[in-house]
Amino acid sequence: MKTNRLSEEWQRLRDTDLQALDVKEAGTWPLLLKVITLLLVFSLALALIYWFVIKERTERLSAAEREESSLLTEFRQKAMETTYLPEIEQQLAEMDTQMQQLRAMLPTNAEIPSLLDSISDAALDNRLSVETIRLQETTLKTHYIEHPFDIEVQGGYHDIAQFVADIAALPRIVTQHDFVLEPVEDDEQTLRLAILARTYSDRPQSEGAENDSTQGGRQ
Repeated sequence: MKTNRLSEEWQRLRDTDLQALDVKEAGTWPLLLKVITLLLVFSLALALIYWFVIKERTERLSAAEREESSLLTEFRQKAMETTYLPEIEQQLAEMDTQMQQLRAMLPTNAEIPSLLDSISDAALDNRLSVETIRLQETTLKTHYIEHPFDIEVQGGYHDIAQFVADIAALPRIVTQHDFVLEPVEDDEQTLRLAILARTYSDRPQSEGAENDSTQGGRQ
């Protein structure tokens, strides 16, 4: 019976002129046509619900998840910064103390001649003959002023070695470069030492900024 009924409904659907269908007469449509139409309407309704409701909510949820992830990352970063903040502050304080100590070891421009006298005294204390201790032209750096000077002395090997050590031990910063050590002509026991030494003085920040601004304007 059911098979016959289904065959009849299928035949009615095939005999139906789809172009002549009237929605007002939907009650007289074949059962299969009603079912198909209902499924199409239901599918369309689902599509509309997804497009206007579910999709919007999904996009809002995705945006909320992205924002949550961003906030969590920011929170973790700030939490880490807060955790290490005391240690960072301590390191900065130690660096500042070290910088102050280094600045205290830099001679002022007025103290440069006295520093050269100290180097000359160190040479004489080590029984060296001073040939030259001569300042060269200063060089301006961003944060300091460089004062190069030439040193040439003569004497024995051990005395020269002690002289170099005494320069390194001075209370003011003096760096030593371009060592040239060679025997004196006609005297193999006497050596000549030539050094390019440098000392440094602090440069006021306002002066450095003004010079940088001037150089930038010239470019």
